[in-house]
Amino acid sequence: MGRSVLITGGTGGLGSAVTTAFLDAGWRAVVPWIEERELSRVPERDGLELVKADLFDVASARECANVAASDVDKPLRAVVNLVGGFAAGGRVHETPVEEFEEQLRLNLRATYLTCQHTLPHLTEAGGGSIVCMSTRAALHPFSGAAGYIASKAAVLALVTALDAEYAGDGVRVNAVLPGVIDTPANRKAMPDSDRKDWVAPADIARTILFLSGDEASPISGAQVPVHRA
Repeated sequence: MGRSVLITGGTGGLGSAVTTAFLDAGWRAVVPWIEERELSRVPERDGLELVKADLFDVASARECANVAASDVDKPLRAVVNLVGGFAAGGRVHETPVEEFEEQLRLNLRATYLTCQHTLPHLTEAGGGSIVCMSTRAALHPFSGAAGYIASKAAVLALVTALDAEYAGDGVRVNAVLPGVIDTPANRKAMPDSDRKDWVAPADIARTILFLSGDEASPISGAQVPVHRA
């Protein structure tokens, strides 16, 4: 029997590599999108199902989950939460609370809603895997990004809570913690950086694919580092 994965953020610089990894492994990959320009990163191919969805909206997130679980021959067995973002600024006393709150929304709301609406499908099917995206900085902070760091640390707490609540239903929940990802956007934002310790999207994609598969069946509640320094 085949299987399906829902990959939020699956059209991004990292997400397109994750989508490719799952498709190459024979999964049906359901990938939400919100802007037309995103689609150029994920060419049409067998097994790929693109769904227009606003994952910050409750009804839209629910409908996206239903689409991901709609193929009875390829049940939903994995959810990969990649939606999020980064914003740097000043230190806390220099940063408006609205910017802090926006980072919490950006890095938590879509992940929460996606989990909320896919968990009934996963539990009904007898279990599966959820992988959430955090960051090395959640454990090794740097100055000028308190909102980002706090929100990504909260992702780790959410993973721990989900593991406690759904382990008995056969749902495994893990987090990956990359360093700086070698994407075109990061190269443009940091053109003078030394990229020797940056991590390739394909390396993260392989880690996520492993955590989503049967080979990782004993692993849940883990915080998996994917970085070189």
